[in-house]
Amino acid sequence: MEQYPYQPPEPRRRDGSAAGDGSGHDPGRGSGGDDDHRHDRGHAHGHGQPQAPGHAHGHGHSHSHGPAAPVSRHLRKVIAAILIPFTAAVVVGLVVLWPGGAPPHKRTGVGFDQQTQQATVTQVVEVSCKSVNASGETPTGDTSTAEGNSAQQEANGSCHKATIRIDTGKDKGRTFTEIVQPDQPRQLHQGESVVVAYEPSAPKDLQYSVTDVNRRFPMGLLAGIFALAVVVVGRLRGVMALVALAISFMVLNFFILPAILQGSNPLLVAVIGSSTIMLIALYMCHGLSARTSVAVLGTLASLALIGILGSQFIDWAALTGNTDDQTGLIHGLYPKIDMSGLLLAGVIIGSLGVLDDVTVTQTSAVWELHEANPSLGWRALYRAGIRIGRDHIASVVNTLVLAYAGAALPLLLLFSIAQSSVGTVANSELVAEEIVRTLVGSIGLVASVPVTTALAALVVSADRPGRDALADNGAKLAPARGGRGRRRKR
Repeated sequence: MEQYPYQPPEPRRRDGSAAGDGSGHDPGRGSGGDDDHRHDRGHAHGHGQPQAPGHAHGHGHSHSHGPAAPVSRHLRKVIAAILIPFTAAVVVGLVVLWPGGAPPHKRTGVGFDQQTQQATVTQVVEVSCKSVNASGETPTGDTSTAEGNSAQQEANGSCHKATIRIDTGKDKGRTFTEIVQPDQPRQLHQGESVVVAYEPSAPKDLQYSVTDVNRRFPMGLLAGIFALAVVVVGRLRGVMALVALAISFMVLNFFILPAILQGSNPLLVAVIGSSTIMLIALYMCHGLSARTSVAVLGTLASLALIGILGSQFIDWAALTGNTDDQTGLIHGLYPKIDMSGLLLAGVIIGSLGVLDDVTVTQTSAVWELHEANPSLGWRALYRAGIRIGRDHIASVVNTLVLAYAGAALPLLLLFSIAQSSVGTVANSELVAEEIVRTLVGSIGLVASVPVTTALAALVVSADRPGRDALADNGAKLAPARGGRGRRRKR
């Protein structure tokens, strides 16, 4: 094979453009600006110089589509040796535990376990509460109490008599009336769409009752605005994020929830379901690349830590997971479900979304630091990346704690009204669950920063760009300034 002598790179100006090239174009950068579509930096040969047969692009300008930093074939094999068996195990778990639908049960008519239909309020008229009171007698209770004051309002105030028309089901077109007391938080209005509960065993005039307002239109409109905002700002990435979100809901509805109801171990179901969501969401949104694979590895390590800590502290704190009406109803309908395991599953699934954000951000930060200065070793990259991560830790942990506090705000108000001490509040199982959930998830988030940063720094700095070019040319190249003159392997 004919050998061509090595030719040094063209001299470059201080601004990085090729000397004598009046275009001002930097051949090391693609015009798109997206790190998934960047040109390899540097031209080993000047424009118009002859190239060896079979090497038409070997030393000219090549176009790569992948992560912003080089990853050798050896490192790709190492990453694949970890993630391919893991992915295969997740697929096997999905097949083995696939529930095929939630098990049937006889409705209890309690809480959410009711038959419901859509209806419309056709008429609302004002009537005297005394005329519609069951006894017709004015109550004589103590009006200084909440119960006594409410009874006086119901007796002496003005009530509303609403006529409701059933719009769905076998009784479509049927109407019934309902009395709305003046102290009820939800007042009915003519033309309003409502949800009604149906109890077939009750007397005919009492079979239907209004349980809630139909919020489908405003909720659907808000979801549409959200989707539009994501697509307008995120463009193709935004579309892929929405697709990944839809797949996540499908995994939750068609695998995680039915499998738990079928009696499978909640922790195992949560691990397999969360892993499925993680693999699909990360690779779909960020591409099949070494950068994404490092984020996946960091997320896996953090989820494992959350699972171990959650299991230990839920057991040590004797948390049953059965603390309110909803969990009590689930336990009553499906007594075989491990409620403490369900609590742990919720911790893992709830932490996954924030973990993805942290690991992807840290991996991208390390990759871009290496892109800016390829001469940095892994220790320097780790130190720079961890400084970014510390700011991320502070904001993420604060966000997580405030999110849980906001969700439990009515409960915290009740404790405040009762003038309970902080120790008493924290010791109650209802609050202790949230404390364990928050702290275990936060520990996993904090740990994900150094773990992911270290992995990314090791992977991105393990290669010495230009090593392959040296072998191809058969000569030793001096390192070019800024990493130019080096062919990148993705």
